[in-house]
Amino acid sequence: MRTALVLLLLLALVAIPGSVIPQSGVDSLKTSRWQSDHPKLTPIYEKLQLFSVYDSPWFAAIYILLMVSLVGCIIPRTLLYWRAMRAAPPAAPRNLDRLPVHTSYDATDPPAEVLARARVLLRKRRYRVLDGSDQGWVAAERGYLREAGNLLFHLAVVLVLVGFAMGGLFGYKGGVILVVGNGFTNGLTQYDDFDPGSLFDPSSMEPFSFKVDQFDVQWIDSGPRQGMARGFNAHLQYRESPDAPQQTYDLRVNHPLKIGNTEVFLIGHGYAPVITIRDGDGDIAYSGPTVFLPEDAGFRSFGVVPAYDAKPTPIGLQGWFFPTYISVDGNPMNLMGDLKNPAISMEAYVGDLGNDDGSPQSIYELDTSKAAKVTKADGSMFRVDLSPGQSVKLPNGAGSVTFEGVERWTRLQISRTPGMHLALGGMVAALVGLLLSLFIRPRRVWVRADGHTVQVAGLDRSTAGDVGAEVEEVVKGLRQLNEPGPPGPGEKEPA
Repeated sequence: MRTALVLLLLLALVAIPGSVIPQSGVDSLKTSRWQSDHPKLTPIYEKLQLFSVYDSPWFAAIYILLMVSLVGCIIPRTLLYWRAMRAAPPAAPRNLDRLPVHTSYDATDPPAEVLARARVLLRKRRYRVLDGSDQGWVAAERGYLREAGNLLFHLAVVLVLVGFAMGGLFGYKGGVILVVGNGFTNGLTQYDDFDPGSLFDPSSMEPFSFKVDQFDVQWIDSGPRQGMARGFNAHLQYRESPDAPQQTYDLRVNHPLKIGNTEVFLIGHGYAPVITIRDGDGDIAYSGPTVFLPEDAGFRSFGVVPAYDAKPTPIGLQGWFFPTYISVDGNPMNLMGDLKNPAISMEAYVGDLGNDDGSPQSIYELDTSKAAKVTKADGSMFRVDLSPGQSVKLPNGAGSVTFEGVERWTRLQISRTPGMHLALGGMVAALVGLLLSLFIRPRRVWVRADGHTVQVAGLDRSTAGDVGAEVEEVVKGLRQLNEPGPPGPGEKEPA
């Protein structure tokens, strides 16, 4: 048991890095950005596998050892409990007055009647009774379910661990960002990030598809939280299979769409400015909605717009989108998250953007190490500051940028966890077992009748219990049974 407690504490400690450090299997984008911001720590963390704590061998080793230790606790304690359940209550000690809680009183009835009444009373109080009337005592014990609660709690912890292990081995979790109006088909190539279990079978994925038809946001209009989102709703059109009829669903936070064994969660949203870049020849090199990632509660968002095909040289933009733009002393600021006065403020780059070899680039980062920042003719800073419908020409005939408008995007998490119901059942069982072990007191009570003297003693087998009140209740019940009732017809009251 001591080993299991140490391993449980160790498991909780090693889970702390998984909660503090971004995990690649949970949010690959956030992980990559953290790695870019911490170039010195990243190699160390990678060697320690701190970006994938729950998939690391050292976490799995602690996990397995904890399960083995728990099983090692459960089996011998179950055998002991089985023997205790089959055993009779212990006989009454010779000297009951040596027990911590004891009392005595004088009775007028014969000892045999007192003991018979004691047996009836204790059985009514749900005690298991051992009759030692031939030796002048009755023994009783109750509270056997306390140990059953302990065993149930330990077994429930094993069930929870097995449930999580099943989800980690056979399940998967993926994320995708969809601009409103776009669709998704459940296939590996459709995910932006995908984290499968070690034994995951891609052929088991449900062949569903859906489209984000509309997205609604409710904003707080007044008070200190004005401009913050208080609720959002993604209206989906989906099919459970290619031949299935089309259905609709309003996807909200904590109200996932369930399709077979897979669940679709709404976990985020933001803005996608529609930007068009024309090169020096006037040809369109880039056009369409671009996902910008929110940086704060007011949805000030950062994004990059690369035009690798621009002629004569690639053009790249990186900077900010402001849903409600205001200028404070000439500096761009964002007032709230709602689209009251949308604007972009971005820097422009020309030259090598790191895609000369055709290698894939992150859509959220722009490699400007070999590119030149666009400046004005006098060498001062040049920024692309636009509102919807506006255009600006880049210096030196490099091209032009047009801010067409704004669309919304939603971030969805799609996951399948086979052991979820087993883990949930284990948690419920753990709660029941914990309640049994906390509120059930294992107690023993003995009644000895010797002549006209009746002795009652009790013993509480838990560490914090008090059996004094129980002994008083037993004595009170025996005294009431001992008192004569009202006279019957033709009888006289005793003198």
